[in-house]
Amino acid sequence: MTSTTSRAGSLLLDLLDFGWKQALSCLFAFSIVLGLAITHFVDVGVARYDAMLVYCIIVQIVLVATKIETRDELLVICLFHVLGLGLELFKVSVGSWSYPDAGLLRIGDVPIYSGFMYAAVASYICQAWRRFDLDIDPVPMVPTMITAVLFYVNFFTNHWLPDVRWLLLVVAAVILRRTWVRFRVRRTIYRMPLLVSFVLIGFFIWFAENIATRLGAWSYPDQEAGWTFVHASKIGSWTVLVIFSFMLVLWFKQRKKSLTA
Repeated sequence: MTSTTSRAGSLLLDLLDFGWKQALSCLFAFSIVLGLAITHFVDVGVARYDAMLVYCIIVQIVLVATKIETRDELLVICLFHVLGLGLELFKVSVGSWSYPDAGLLRIGDVPIYSGFMYAAVASYICQAWRRFDLDIDPVPMVPTMITAVLFYVNFFTNHWLPDVRWLLLVVAAVILRRTWVRFRVRRTIYRMPLLVSFVLIGFFIWFAENIATRLGAWSYPDQEAGWTFVHASKIGSWTVLVIFSFMLVLWFKQRKKSLTA
């Protein structure tokens, strides 16, 4: 009984530690949702999307100044902001979604703050990697990187060519079928299939997306007449983005390691 109680207590402490580290890793994403909620319900005196841009920049400055994020992580976040903004410019131009609220700080019809929503994904991956001391093995780098790049390219080409997202997901599943991610919670090492972690992250991003669209962060065509839940098929799209993001972060980390070796 004592051994069972001790084990249960240890698992509970691990669960609490896991939740705390996850919350810290999601801090930038939580901050964006908070900003969206505030600017949705409160008139802040300036165009909403402009206020969000200033707010996101301030949050990033605070996170780096307080060492919650590192400067290396900030570099990755900035890269994802640029990549995300490029994707936004294209997707909005073809009508995949739109930004209904006001803002002067735009490129075309895309508010500049929108890139921070992609940066939030990068922020989570970077911080979770550090806080949980992630170890991924084995990773077939070349085929996985090629697949990740094809995922990003498909976001653009699927408007003229067949959408091969699901085919690429199958390819990724085959490539990574033996890959595990190990993570540390207190003194215990846990592990799960890497693909499972991708799907779980994709699901929670989809959940956050429903909150964000409800707060008017952006709107899909079927939400313009009134908000509805984002279709569950978007979980696949977010899983694709997570795979691309994860591999880019992995490449960045390996590149830095090789330069400092």
